[in-house]
Amino acid sequence: MNRKDKSKKIGDILDRLYPKTPIPLDHLNSYTLLVAVMLSAQTTDKKVNQVTPKLFKYADSPEKMYKLETDFIKDIIKEIGLAPTKAKNLKKMAKQLIEGGGMKADWEYLESLAGVGHKTASVVMAQWYNIPAFPVDTHIHRLASRWGLSKAKNVEMTEKDLKLLWPKESWNKRHLQIIFFGREYCPARNHNLSECQICSWAASKKRIKLESN
Repeated sequence: MNRKDKSKKIGDILDRLYPKTPIPLDHLNSYTLLVAVMLSAQTTDKKVNQVTPKLFKYADSPEKMYKLETDFIKDIIKEIGLAPTKAKNLKKMAKQLIEGGGMKADWEYLESLAGVGHKTASVVMAQWYNIPAFPVDTHIHRLASRWGLSKAKNVEMTEKDLKLLWPKESWNKRHLQIIFFGREYCPARNHNLSECQICSWAASKKRIKLESN
């Protein structure tokens, strides 16, 4: 089965399992979504959602965030990975947004903000502005490789591969569906590929054997 046919079958399974794709990170507006996505790097969405209510109580806008001391921000988010760096970036990003005129649906602008890379910008563009994007994190990168949809060595190339396989209008839901499937059915470790409803036929025999050892 070629990649295109494989992606069509995978897409049908994902659409059946996840007809709705709610945004996993709690937020109040475009700015708080950006903050939540930035905080989620190397941290679970669950942990971010436990921390952000207190943070957003004090700062649900760049103006309010900028008024907070960096150490105060760090103390609120201390349970999140890389908290000291993220606290500094939140303060700097707030200043940049104030000077830049606030949130904008602009790739170059978003990616120029402190602590915001292409993946974070992609999530905000897709989930808030509804602009087609295919944010690829390590989980999507892993599943794309496992399912034989990409042989890319990095997330940037995996993103390009996946964008070629599915129509543009499906990207925003598809990246979330893959994340949901990975969490529920297709974990990184201790996963029996031969019994998985996607891996069992999408993964190569070599891959199934490799991961069963």
